[in-house]
Amino acid sequence: MNQKIQLGDRVKDIVTGFTGIAIGRTEWLNGCARITVQPEKLTKENKIADTGCFDEPQLVLIKAKQVPLGSRDTGGPIPPQQRRQDVTR
Repeated sequence: MNQKIQLGDRVKDIVTGFTGIAIGRTEWLNGCARITVQPEKLTKENKIADTGCFDEPQLVLIKAKQVPLGSRDTGGPIPPQQRRQDVTR
């Protein structure tokens, strides 16, 4: 049985050969886990390639933690102490 894929891992789909970084995980009521994979290379037109979504057992780990989680500022929520208090909603 394959080990559980973690977000940030470089993976490969054993059926299609699709490779990339695991960027998302979806778990379904029936117990199925699907992993969204983002290719690392641009298309021939220098555009970002489309992601693929695969059943977890169909993926093999190429390199663990290729991209560490939280490795950069994502521009998420502003901490309460930095919010302007004079703005009314």
